[in-house]
Amino acid sequence: MPDLSRITQAKRPLTLSSVPVGFLPWLLADLARAAKGRAVYIAPEETEMRAVAEAAQYFAPELEVLEFPAWDCLPYDRASPSLPVTSRRMATLAALQGKPKSAQLLVTTVNAVTQRTLTPFRLRELGARLQPGAVIEREKLSELLTANGYERTETVADAGEYAVRGSIVDLFPAGRELALRLDFFGDEIESVREFDPADQRSVGRVEHFDLLPAAEALLDEGSIKRFRSRYRERFGATATGDPLYQAISEGRRLAGMDHWLPMLEERLVPLFDHLQPQDLIVADAGAPAAAQQRFDAIQDYQQNRQRAQSSEPGSYRPLPADALYLTPDQWTQEQEERPVHQLSGFAEPESDRVLDFGVAGSRDFAPERAQNANVYEAAVKHIDALRKDGKRVILASYSRGARERLTGLMKDHGLKKSKAAKNWQEAQGAAADGSAALTILPLDSGFTGPDIAVITEQDMLGDRLVRRRKKRKSADAFLAEIQALAVGDLIVHADHGIGRYEGLTQIEVGKSAHDCVSLTYSGGDKLFVPVENIDVLSRYGADHEGASLDRLGGEAWQRRKARMKERI
Repeated sequence: MPDLSRITQAKRPLTLSSVPVGFLPWLLADLARAAKGRAVYIAPEETEMRAVAEAAQYFAPELEVLEFPAWDCLPYDRASPSLPVTSRRMATLAALQGKPKSAQLLVTTVNAVTQRTLTPFRLRELGARLQPGAVIEREKLSELLTANGYERTETVADAGEYAVRGSIVDLFPAGRELALRLDFFGDEIESVREFDPADQRSVGRVEHFDLLPAAEALLDEGSIKRFRSRYRERFGATATGDPLYQAISEGRRLAGMDHWLPMLEERLVPLFDHLQPQDLIVADAGAPAAAQQRFDAIQDYQQNRQRAQSSEPGSYRPLPADALYLTPDQWTQEQEERPVHQLSGFAEPESDRVLDFGVAGSRDFAPERAQNANVYEAAVKHIDALRKDGKRVILASYSRGARERLTGLMKDHGLKKSKAAKNWQEAQGAAADGSAALTILPLDSGFTGPDIAVITEQDMLGDRLVRRRKKRKSADAFLAEIQALAVGDLIVHADHGIGRYEGLTQIEVGKSAHDCVSLTYSGGDKLFVPVENIDVLSRYGADHEGASLDRLGGEAWQRRKARMKERI
């Protein structure tokens, strides 16, 4: 790998060329370890951000990876971002205050960076530490949690939720892997325990914890007063009848209120204001195009809201785009004030502005798949050729079971020497001995460098080895099943979890009526599943008693599925 000091000491932005997608997590992990501050990666989309976050720690286990996602709602939407997303954003912003104690990688997206957020001063002002022995009335704690964006539920399942049951207060603070259970004696916190929301069982005691807001739109006394004054000033005295104005004036959260965040806060700043001068920033090659699409979308949504408001006054009073989002000029200016290095997957001649890593993408076995040729035999021949070329060869699988299956298949087709590896260091050592190292690494595509080659399942098969095609359930079969259901019964959606069946209904889409299964989720959210897509639904097989509905956009269902897969 080239000398990374050229990047860490650069005063001007560089182009980092010959960096294919599969190689990027390794490069970012090494940059995070070499940087004077933290390393920052700006991805074009959320998918790329998550892929890097999942894979980077494999290359550097000690690395702390922070994710700063964008709001999962459209600009000028009537819906608010989900609690898990805003909780993660607030936890990450809090973690960015001050210098990192160890190697740290911040991964984010263009959409997230082009939106303004709370100031560092406001974040430091909001933190509150709770611990056993602290005295606080449960009613006051409930008011504090509600003002800080937490939502009261019967059972805590996702970040940003809390529940009160007698002398017990459960809450899932931003930035924690597990929820917390506060046991009160009168107004004193007697003990604090972590518990797993999946089974509600306590795990262990906690000495103290920092309570961070779960949302950026906060309803404390100061923010409500600012909002009332600014809303009247901008939209006139008649706007006091708007449901938004009335709800916030009463301290009630209203869906979509987050889009008026500039009226609640004294000042908002770009994410760049939370970074240190010594932080090293790398932007994906697709970032400029993604930024242009983002600015075009913001403008379109804002103009549509303005036109609607003109024809129907008071329906939705949009703020100017630059109140919550950066303008294209501001986006350019922010990048000019610090070296933001640009990635490129293509080879470019070395120069004082270009650092070429000499890494190419992995071998594509698509021709063999298209001709129905034996992919495993072709892969073994390719591995032999790489070894003769002096390269270490590493095969990446997504799971332990997939690695075992791949090991057997490769041996059956002529791979003579292979070895399982637990981590990156062990994989490199095994490959240096002439073995093909088989490891568990969540990469979709591999790469080929001057002395090492990584080949993934997807490179060979075009898909994950563990993924199986599901048999589609016929509409007639499921409709027959539905006839045995009563309104109120529970149904499981493969992606969203447990919902309550509300019956069949027709929805008009593009002037055509579609038969849909209507489901209700926690918080009253509705989901309509077209009957042609009912293969994603199944009856809830267990006793309904004690079962709780999942939240649309929440993480509890995905977490339960992941843990069940691990047990299997």
